Parts: sequence; structure tokens; C-alpha cells
Amino acid sequence: MTRRLLSVLAALCIAASLTALTVPAHAEKRVALVVGNNDYRNVPKLLKAVNDARTMGDTLKQLGFSVMVAENQNRQQFTETLLAFDRAIEPGDTAFFFYAGHGFEIAGQNYLLPTDVPAATEGQEELVRDSSILADRIIERLQNKKARTSILVFDACRNNPFERSGTRAVAGGGGLAPMTQLPEGVFSVFSAGPRQTALDRLSNDDANPNSVFTRTFSKELLQPGMNLVQVAQHTRRAVSEMADTVKHKQVPVYFDQMVDDVFLSGAAKAAADAAARPADPPPQKVAALPPVSVPRVPKEDATNAPIASFSRHNSGWSVTFSFADPTLGISWRMAGNGDFRETGFIDTLDPRTRKRLPNPSIELPPDAQAGTIEVRYVDASGDMQGPFPIKFDPEPALLRDQRKILDMTATSWLSFREFNGLLVYYTHLVSYRCAIREVRIGIDTAVPNQVLKMPPCDMRDPTAISAGMPLYMKLAPSTQVVSVELTYRDGSVSEIKSFRSANRSNN
Repeated sequence: MTRRLLSVLAALCIAASLTALTVPAHAEKRVALVVGNNDYRNVPKLLKAVNDARTMGDTLKQLGFSVMVAENQNRQQFTETLLAFDRAIEPGDTAFFFYAGHGFEIAGQNYLLPTDVPAATEGQEELVRDSSILADRIIERLQNKKARTSILVFDACRNNPFERSGTRAVAGGGGLAPMTQLPEGVFSVFSAGPRQTALDRLSNDDANPNSVFTRTFSKELLQPGMNLVQVAQHTRRAVSEMADTVKHKQVPVYFDQMVDDVFLSGAAKAAADAAARPADPPPQKVAALPPVSVPRVPKEDATNAPIASFSRHNSGWSVTFSFADPTLGISWRMAGNGDFRETGFIDTLDPRTRKRLPNPSIELPPDAQAGTIEVRYVDASGDMQGPFPIKFDPEPALLRDQRKILDMTATSWLSFREFNGLLVYYTHLVSYRCAIREVRIGIDTAVPNQVLKMPPCDMRDPTAISAGMPLYMKLAPSTQVVSVELTYRDGSVSEIKSFRSANRSNN
């Protein structure tokens, strides 16, 4: 019942937020900023970051992006470049940010280092923070500009630039922290996984002007018919295999919060074939909706197409649609399955139309099969727009929904109880186990060094907890801390969370 209520409240919040903004109509464009920093003054210089930026700039131009290339940026120049990038982005655009250079993690946050970053030693983390660019802030800026799709690529997982013989360096071995809590519409790629470092070259004889990651990623981007996930997966496999040849561990990771597949180099063949076929004639009548004109079949590049989020609860699926335009009515159906059905209305007025807001949510049964949801809406002029196809695939939707919940509720992964000793409960992880490939824990160590066995996932009833499922472990009364690291189904890894038993607080 609680989850059902939360789903309804979430839908109302989304609907209410949409009343507060309008998105000006314009042709969606592609805008990119690529940054390469080699010439560091106070930390080790790099050899290939500028070349990497130039290669990515050329690649993105071939993909139709308007590209800004920035090289060897100090703090002030970096800031001014980001401001210029901001000004180039309009609502609905696709924004691509690429960075090659030194990057550094402090307390789980990633910083991109300009060329004038000071040399720092232990206890001087503030120097690094104050003189660097926070990666999360770039995402926030793209969200503020209302970019429809934001792609961020970091070839910055190199060694600790602050290591010096005879000094105690700023804490951090190498690599960047995973960016797991991304907003919707954002896709990020890292050249190496957590605590891994990225190779500039395979050997001293490697004459390729680009890093191992960039030389691979730039080629994969140009492969026609591959979506972003496929590009990242192909890159990960190729880079990992190349690194293995020199006994190095480098497995690029990606974090996906895209609602739909994104193709930068042409649509998939099946989609292209489907587009070539004549469209079915649009329906002519919509019961109980305001009188409207004949529905308009959307163009492939329509910027006013709705997006959808999927949430699984005990009684089935909640699907919430988001629209850029004001709507007077919403209807839907599963493709090729009967008439369109209205979603009804909620008791909230849209200030743009002074009419009741259409209900943005629908329910699907728990055993709903993969298919296409067709959605159409009545715009403020009374014209029917659509139908718009929205792909529904239960398994990926479930994994994405549970992953998002786990990221948002990381402080609830473990809890402690004293009962004939000390017990640590992991019920929360069991509830969302379908999104998890492996759980590792460490008892009184910051390094998770043992596997915590989880019950198998039942896609028919994914959150069910049945009798006999292991939900807790018994620990020694002297246990002070338990560390946890999750490996998700897509292969990405969470940041390590520590849970303290003494004061029942988590960090």
C-alpha cells in the first residue's frame, strides 16, 4: 500500500512540476564541448589529452555536433569555456561533454583539474577542491539548461597526480568515483572502472596519438545503428582486451539514465526499415475528450514527444508520462491492441490552460509483456498530437527502477539490531535484488572482501520476500563497521558505503 501511495504521489509531483515550465519550440541541435589538458604546471604533465580532445572533436563533427574544442585550460579559462557552452545550449538540445586530463576523487566527488591546480599534500584537499571543476556541477548546469539528452565522457582516470616521493599525498590512489545518482536523460562514460587507472599507451612502442580508451571510443561512436549503451559496451570489451595484453586491468564503465535508446550515428536497421513502411492510418475518434482535429503523426525528430518512467510495485507497473507542452487530455493503448483509453484527470488546475490536468499515469498488470505503448495527447489548441511510440521492456525497466531506488536509499542498505548478540540486516538489498549482480561486504574493514549471498530474482514477483530467505548476519559484538559495495546487473559498481554499529549511523 505504501509503495502504491508513493507511486501516485510521484505522478502528482511530476504533473505539478510540468505546470511551472514551458519549453520554447525550436529545432533540436547537437552541441559539444571537448577539453584536453596536457600542460600542467604543478602536477605531472600528460602526453595525449590534447590529442584525445582533438580526435573527439573531429568525431563529433562527423556526427552533426557543433563542437567547441578547448586545450590546456587554467581555472579561469575552464570556467569561461563552460559559460560559453552554457550559452550554446537551448532546451531540447543534445549536449556532449568530453574531458581528457587529470581527474581526482575527494570524498566520493570527482574533480576535473585545470592546468594551474596547485601541488597539494595530505590535509590540503581544500586547495584541490577550490581550484578544480566539480564534475557533478557540469551535469547540474546541463539540467538547468534543460538539455533533452546529456552525454558526459571522462578519459581522466589516471594515476594520483599528487603523489610525490618523500611526501604524504592527498588521499586517493587512482581513478574516479562512480557517478551512480544521475538525473534522467544523462549518460556518462568513464575510461576505467572505480579504483582503476586508464592507459595512455600500451607500451613505449605504441605510436598511436590517442589514449587506449579514446582511440577505441571515437571509432565506436561512428558505427551506424548502435545506441549509446552498445557503443559503451563495445568500447568496454575492446579496451579491456587491449589492457589485458599488457597485464593491466582497465574496464570502462557507463551509467545510464536515458529513457529511450539514443543513436548518434543513424538509427538501428529495424527502426529504419519500420520508418520506410507506410504508417497505419491514425484513429479518427477519441471518446470523452474535447473535440479535436485528425491526429497528427509525429515526425521522427519531434521535440514534443512525451517521455515515460516505469515503476514496479506489488500490484504491477506504474507508467508516468511527461509532456513538454500543455495538454487537455491524454490517451493510450498497447500498440495494435484495441482502442485508445483515456487516463482521466487529477484535481489540479494547469495555470497555462486554466483546466484540470490530465492524469499523467497509467497502470499495467504485473505480467505485462514487452511491447510498445502508443500515447497521444490533445494540445492547448485542441489538436490531437501523436500517437507517439514508447518502448516497454519489463526486465530493463525493472532493473533501472530498482537501481534508481538503491542509489537514492543507500543509507538504508544495512541496519543493526542487538538480539542475543549483534545482527546486521540486509532486507533492503534483498527487496531490490533484481538490480544487483553481486554484494560484497567488509567487516571492520573499509575494503569489501567477501561476497554476501543473495536470493535469486523472480521477475514475476521481484520484491517478494518469502519465508526462509536469509535477511541478516550475526556478527561479533565487538564489530564496529561494515562496508558494502554493490555490482549492478550492467556491470557498474557503486561507491563503497560504510555502516557503523556503535551509534547506528551510516555514512
